[in-house]
Amino acid sequence: MQPPVNQDRDRWENPLASRYASAEMTGLWSDNHRYSLWRRVWLALAESEAELGLPISAGQLAEMRAHLDTIDFAKAADYERRMRHDVFAHLHAFADDCPAARPIIHLGATSAYVTDNTDLVLIRESLDLVAARLATVIERLAACALATKDIVCLGRTHLQPAQPTTIGKRLCLWIHDLLLDLEEVTHRRKLLRARGVKGTTGTQASFLELFGGDHARVRRLDELVAAKLGFHSSYEVTGQTYTRKVDSQVVTALSGVSESCHKAGNDLRLAAAWGELEEPFEKDQVGSSAMPYKRNPMRAERMCGLARYVMGLAVTAGQTAATQWLERTLDDSAPRRLVLPQAFLATDAQLVIYANIAGGLVVLPGGIRKNLEAHLPFLASEKILMAATTAGGDRQTLHEALRTHSHAATARIRDGYDNDLADRLAADPLFADVDLAAAMKAEDLAGRSAEQVVEFVDGAVRTALADCPARGPEAVLKV
Repeated sequence: MQPPVNQDRDRWENPLASRYASAEMTGLWSDNHRYSLWRRVWLALAESEAELGLPISAGQLAEMRAHLDTIDFAKAADYERRMRHDVFAHLHAFADDCPAARPIIHLGATSAYVTDNTDLVLIRESLDLVAARLATVIERLAACALATKDIVCLGRTHLQPAQPTTIGKRLCLWIHDLLLDLEEVTHRRKLLRARGVKGTTGTQASFLELFGGDHARVRRLDELVAAKLGFHSSYEVTGQTYTRKVDSQVVTALSGVSESCHKAGNDLRLAAAWGELEEPFEKDQVGSSAMPYKRNPMRAERMCGLARYVMGLAVTAGQTAATQWLERTLDDSAPRRLVLPQAFLATDAQLVIYANIAGGLVVLPGGIRKNLEAHLPFLASEKILMAATTAGGDRQTLHEALRTHSHAATARIRDGYDNDLADRLAADPLFADVDLAAAMKAEDLAGRSAEQVVEFVDGAVRTALADCPARGPEAVLKV
């Protein structure tokens, strides 16, 4: 696995693109894709205006179609240096490619028509990829949960030993969070609409002028453009821009995905520290430059770090939505250029890592059993109490005896010795009629864990995966 190569060593580049995110997601937010979409958005407007009777020729439209991807970025950059306006710069570069269509490109539109509709297409495409990657992770975790549904492990609440569960059941907790995320991401995707053609302040005044006051044709123009851009409709009302509330809701959904990734990553890091689970560790992988024995959970650590970054971006997206003035203000531009692509790239990177972990999760039965057995007598105390009571003992006397023996065993453990609670109980006549070995059988202490895994995977998980048939393309884990 080769580290990413930076061809320009004199310039900082975003590690989300060069180091972490997949080629698919970085491609969606690339300049090539964005600015070719700008031209397609201009084409959708011209085609719709022509269909509704404006004097736009088939030759002009054909010329535009022939130059959707022939972008001269150097020329556009030169225009922008002089004009200080990115949309106008690319408009002139497109018009230079299409001299016959020059008079009708951007007819009646404002810059936000181009940028906002394009951003909504990018968000839609990116949400589709996020949903597909979520489905991949869920599918892999579900297979692992079924394979480990019977492996009883020490449960932990408050990070303290608690009633046993199984590895598979614990993985189902991770999956359940991801199902909620998939539902929310899919919901945001379904609600997404085009900005459409709304004019400089959202009143459609320029288009009403173009169509001679014909409101019906202006409404139809809005519908046609939305359909050509692949949306079922456009937002009913906008200012100069679509409400930045949409961005905030989308980034919040990505933040939710990140919360789930972070939680699972933390769980895995703790389990690795206790010798129960490991993330994949490759043959030539180095855990530490100073400590050769190290097997650090670097994938889970990176996933958690990226998750925290996205959760922080949600704050900025919310602030941007809250501080838009009246029909719009331009202080949304810089944050959106930073937040939207980076939120998607960082979320994509997390899910690429998560899929890698889920596909190669290492279960360590020896460590699991050792940790469980160290606490098993304590965990079985309620069952022992009930068995001794059923055999004719006094419940309160038995409880006091269990408490006394347990505290003595705990003191011994704190001095570095093994847990001898079972031996203490075996030597106490109060528990002579209790089958201690049967009472401390780990498999009987995990309740319906295994059955819950099967029911969950066969029910909610399979339904969610069937509703999301796409799967994330296999991505290279760059580092």
